[in-house]
Amino acid sequence: DGVSFFQFPKLTGLADVRHGIFTRNAGESIGVYRSLNVSFDVGDDSRNVKQNRKIISRCIEGGDLVFIDQVHGTRVLTFNNESEVGNAVAADDFSQDSHAYIKHGKNGDNASGSSDNLVGDAMVTNVRGKFLAVQVADCQSVLMYEPVRQVIANVHAGWRGSIKNIVGRTIKTMERKFGCCSRNIVAGISPSLGSCCAQFVNYQKEIPAMYWKYKDDRDHFDFWSISRDQLCDAGVLIENIDVSQVCTKCDTGNFFSFRGEKNTGRFASVIGLTGNQASS
Repeated sequence: DGVSFFQFPKLTGLADVRHGIFTRNAGESIGVYRSLNVSFDVGDDSRNVKQNRKIISRCIEGGDLVFIDQVHGTRVLTFNNESEVGNAVAADDFSQDSHAYIKHGKNGDNASGSSDNLVGDAMVTNVRGKFLAVQVADCQSVLMYEPVRQVIANVHAGWRGSIKNIVGRTIKTMERKFGCCSRNIVAGISPSLGSCCAQFVNYQKEIPAMYWKYKDDRDHFDFWSISRDQLCDAGVLIENIDVSQVCTKCDTGNFFSFRGEKNTGRFASVIGLTGNQASS
């Protein structure tokens, strides 16, 4: 059906996990949302978005897609069992299509799988058959898998989340709540805004000084290296990290880019555990 997606070599070679960074192509949306837009929040026709999510679901062989309301923060949501993920998948009117979209709560204070207001920017689970989906257009999706504990994570890391180290916070959550070991984690950093295009003219007000070492003389920041170093600082081995090194603004033929296009869609980055859930 012409759907294309990128995969990380280090994750592709592992059993029990499936992932993909889907391009913007081969979907139903038209105009500035052409064509595999997965966001209901950018002005696209919701019927097309639902069809686009169905297309991705078919590519992952019918697994449930779990979306949350991303707010450029640092909240990490965890799904520890089938019922928690089930509540997420059934959270709104799109649930009949086996796609979750949990609407933005008033204040985002609730962080349990039983809430209708799941707001956050990272998800962690050990539940099989549920695919954690992040929607991006220049921001990073950082995919992680700990094969010993069989735990996955998907992190939405925009620049605001990056400077607050949402990647490190997610790894701490994996360790604390799931018993993961950071040395076992395999990670991939998705196509996103590259240093070629990530200019911050007001960086002295926006970016903490500890990150200025990642800036070149044009006030461009290398957020790929920031995320890589945050992974390593949290204990992930450098040899277990893949960085796509694809700039979304430079490749709008394949990816949506907010900086490049302003009014545009969002592409999906997805990871899930395959197989049947083991009985406890």
